[in-house]
Amino acid sequence: MHKQLLLEKIIVKLELLRQQAVSAAMQAYNTATAEENVAENKYDTLGLEASYLAQGQAKRVAECEEDIAAYKLLAKGDAVDISSVSLGTLITIMNEQGIEQELFLGPRAGGLVVSFIEKGIAKKIKIITPLSPIGTALLKREDGDEFELVVGSNIQRYEIINIG
Repeated sequence: MHKQLLLEKIIVKLELLRQQAVSAAMQAYNTATAEENVAENKYDTLGLEASYLAQGQAKRVAECEEDIAAYKLLAKGDAVDISSVSLGTLITIMNEQGIEQELFLGPRAGGLVVSFIEKGIAKKIKIITPLSPIGTALLKREDGDEFELVVGSNIQRYEIINIG
């Protein structure tokens, strides 16, 4: 997949998440400031709870904006060295059962999944960050390297199939 197209898809998805967060923040704000939610006694906390929710949603909006800015900066950056895994690298890994997974090492928004169709095949790429366990395990590894990931009491073994 062309990395610039992937970055564009990530930014579009992040902007959609930002819009959802803005809507949720506005709804929480409206609930917090609604006249019918003014406390009538010290046990009536609906307005207070809604204000806490509005504050949390506003923080989420700010996080979304930071995510978008980070990916726009990455999209403007120079091409990354694809001889080893680094920020901005698209990685295909395979587990011991032969199941492949495509990952993108991004600056933020770990766990986000971007879906698209390439050459008639539906694909999903999961974003990981350098701070995640798998991101840490992959950093500076090269095509063909094998690595282990400890998840709870389980050890999962992977091989890097492709770096792009």
